[in-house]
Amino acid sequence: MKPVQSTLKKWMDRNDNFQENYNRIKNEVLSDPEIKDFLSLYPELPQRDIEKNLIKLYEYKSQSKQCEHCASLGGCKNMIKGYSPILRVEDNEIHLSYEKCHSRIVYEKEQEQKNLIQSLYMPKEILEATIDGIDDDPHRSKAIREIITFIGQVKNGLPQKGLYLYGPFGVGKTYFLGAIANELKKYNISSMLIYMPEFVREIKSSIKDDSINEKIDYFKKADVLMLDDIGAETQSAWFRDEVLGTILQYRMMERLPVFFTSNYSMDQLEEHLAKTNRGDIEAVKAGRIMERIKQVSKEVPIFASNRREQ
Repeated sequence: MKPVQSTLKKWMDRNDNFQENYNRIKNEVLSDPEIKDFLSLYPELPQRDIEKNLIKLYEYKSQSKQCEHCASLGGCKNMIKGYSPILRVEDNEIHLSYEKCHSRIVYEKEQEQKNLIQSLYMPKEILEATIDGIDDDPHRSKAIREIITFIGQVKNGLPQKGLYLYGPFGVGKTYFLGAIANELKKYNISSMLIYMPEFVREIKSSIKDDSINEKIDYFKKADVLMLDDIGAETQSAWFRDEVLGTILQYRMMERLPVFFTSNYSMDQLEEHLAKTNRGDIEAVKAGRIMERIKQVSKEVPIFASNRREQ
């Protein structure tokens, strides 16, 4: 190794351009604010060791940290896509390692959800929804204010209550959920948005492959759970009490928010939940479910023009 290093050193000494470039890069790296802050934490590091690890410092400087210069995972600019660099010192040696970035973590969580829950699939319009894309209709202003308030609170921690958005067909309730989910992504918070009728069918079919407990557990512990069109599903006492009730009870106890959309107000939904597919009326059990819904969400009406007719 020594003959190689000696030869390389002689070549460097003779090559003025290389030496100039080396000095320029060295100055750029050592004057970088992040590098300076890092090195200030280790004043005991000898200058020769710092220069020996200059390539690691240069690599760290040139990479995007936690997606700050990357628009998306697909547009990641780093050497290892989806991974963010970390500098540390051990035994007076500078080490450079990589950890998953926010975008990769969210992507992997979404893939895990899709592999587990088929009813997560949503129309492209909903997946690309934005707050700015909501129609400027005064009848939607209350809902928009509530959403903005919720998003503002996220900066200080996830609020324990979501929103219960209700109103007639076509007023954009599902679009609201998509817009909220995309806003939450900016804070590295994932959302599970599920269409209730499909959800009921999937839960029933998962009894056959013995995955029901795994799926229910996933819904219970999701960062933000969104139940789209509750009340539209075919109702059964078993699903109401053993599935929906279990999920909402856990989230109520753990203070995890749930968002709902429905054609029913909360009072109307309680009447709907009380009726089983056997024709029985179970008001107490329906009231118990509604109490949990009220603990994890705030009721907000939307009576605007039908977006589907525009």
